[in-house]
Amino acid sequence: MSDHGNLLDAVKGQPKQVWITAFAAVIAFMGIGLVDPILLSIAKGLDASPSQVTLLFTSYLGVQVIAMLFTGAMSARFGAKRTVLVGLTLIVAATALCAAAGSIEQLVGLRAVWGLGNAFFIATALSVIVGAAAGGQSGAILLYEAALGVGLAVGPLLGALLGTISWRGPFLGTAVLMVAALLLCSIFLTSDSRQNRERVKLLDPLRALKHPGLLRTSLASALYTAAFFAVLAWSPFVLGWNAIAVGLIFCGWGLCVAIAGVVLAPKMAARFGERHAAALAVVGYTVLMLVMAIPSKPVVVVGIIVSGLVSGLLNTLFTGTAMSISDAPRPVASAGYNFCRWFGGAIAATLVGHVAEWFGWAQAPFLAAAVLCLIAAILLAQREKKADPHVVPKEAALVGDEEF
Repeated sequence: MSDHGNLLDAVKGQPKQVWITAFAAVIAFMGIGLVDPILLSIAKGLDASPSQVTLLFTSYLGVQVIAMLFTGAMSARFGAKRTVLVGLTLIVAATALCAAAGSIEQLVGLRAVWGLGNAFFIATALSVIVGAAAGGQSGAILLYEAALGVGLAVGPLLGALLGTISWRGPFLGTAVLMVAALLLCSIFLTSDSRQNRERVKLLDPLRALKHPGLLRTSLASALYTAAFFAVLAWSPFVLGWNAIAVGLIFCGWGLCVAIAGVVLAPKMAARFGERHAAALAVVGYTVLMLVMAIPSKPVVVVGIIVSGLVSGLLNTLFTGTAMSISDAPRPVASAGYNFCRWFGGAIAATLVGHVAEWFGWAQAPFLAAAVLCLIAAILLAQREKKADPHVVPKEAALVGDEEF
């Protein structure tokens, strides 16, 4: 990734299906932060507790985690275009029905369907972009990372703007945008070919985790992702501000994720090596979580935005480490890695509200997140037999950067 070039070089002369898939990716990634600004509105509108509302992240991620074990095999069997269209169709249906939900239980269930659709889409979209892009794989990956950052930044902003009308607005707006993406993908994506499809067995991703280095990296990423969702799912309740304020804060956070992932991470990897750079970044996240445990809203705001920079680093560095540390095929290794990673996020989203209740302290989830990050740093610091590459591989790709 150190030789990705710049973003302007990556976007020149790209065919339509690259732009259309990137557009759909932006909308898909918007779903991660879309509900952040409207968490308080949802809680009020559906008479739900904070711990119930955070289940919106749990169901979304939990289903996505399990489904990602199967999406590689599905894509290999049915083709990338069909898999993308199935994912987008599920997202359209789920988001439209979310806008009409009458209870928190219905909303949580529909978010699970949304997560299933997202798993089918995001596990396949990068391979579509890489396969169709002009100018080689490196520029395509950079373009995809840019789409990731734009989605993370725009999602909270869209949620805030439409959320001022009603908490149902962001879901309806996403459904409309996804319909456009679905139509464009169905028309312009190249039809699937039966040739050159790799055979992937369902349990291959779990078998890949038998490699000690990949397992340690995956567990460390799971612990960090749990801390990440302490910020994403709990900060709006700590702040208690309106949708516009929270949306603007997380828009800044998303921009920081994009900048760090595309610009800063390759430089850190080239200087320290992927695994060592990831360990340093996790230590930095530990310090940030300790700072955010200070009961001060201005401190929490600064912590959220700065955490975007560290998350952008870790997004790329963890993926580079996972893809280079074992000899498993990259799609298989990344699927096993992502299973662990997002499982950590799903568990955290479930427990974050309860942690605050158990300790009777609103900042307690941030302190717990600091402990998890410290354990992650220890896991990454373990010596590996294989040298730590001082470059983020171009193929670091095949699943990690699309997750945030």
